[in-house]
Amino acid sequence: MVSIQNQIVLITGASSGIGEACAKIFAQAGASLILAARRLDRLEKLAKTITDEYQAQVYPLQLDVCDRSQVETAFNALPEPWSSIDILINNAGLSRGLDKLYEGDIQDWEEMIDTNVKGLLYVTRSIVPGMVNRKQGHVINIASVAGQQAYPGGGVYCATKAAVKTLSTGLKMDLLGTPIRVSNIDPGLVETEFSQVRFHGDAERAKTVYKGLTPLTPEDVAEVVLFCATRPPHVSISDVLILATDQATATMVHRQP
Repeated sequence: MVSIQNQIVLITGASSGIGEACAKIFAQAGASLILAARRLDRLEKLAKTITDEYQAQVYPLQLDVCDRSQVETAFNALPEPWSSIDILINNAGLSRGLDKLYEGDIQDWEEMIDTNVKGLLYVTRSIVPGMVNRKQGHVINIASVAGQQAYPGGGVYCATKAAVKTLSTGLKMDLLGTPIRVSNIDPGLVETEFSQVRFHGDAERAKTVYKGLTPLTPEDVAEVVLFCATRPPHVSISDVLILATDQATATMVHRQP
């Protein structure tokens, strides 16, 4: 395990779920964190928790990755030494609705595409040139098992996560010949706020997604992200599929009666 002590780690979507879990485990490993998300109140609360528990340096950054101008302005304005980002974790993402494609809410589509694809691109475009110039860096993209196999009602979400996987591959090709590593992480069912967001706050409907099975936790995924980031420089973990034991594919799960 290679030390990431004092490295600067940028995590998008850091205010909850996998992003929050990554923040805590990377802080525990000694990293300094830029935590980006739209909900500043949650970021500040998380920053205080991390500072108190792990004595880590934290820079909360209120940011909507969908807004290209905001992304560019925010990262151009980072003070030293925060501007020298060593690890980028593109975690911000969401799903909206579970409608048939021909009945889907176009606003839901826009939000998924803007966040999951365009947001990832905006942030990557802002951060990776600095990594190339410094000859050091690692991009870790959080995709999904949904990007490997579509399912009914999830066509657009699955397409956005397939795009993340393809963009990870393309970025790795474009960075060949540099020391910059690219990892793509495909989690299966993880119990977070994901389903509540998908169902527009319907908590009862969200609970049925995980009923009768034991899903992954955000911490399960964060541990794998940390593993990828702490390999020796000559080792690049390109793709990881993480599933609960009760899940075989994007569509096959075993539920207890």
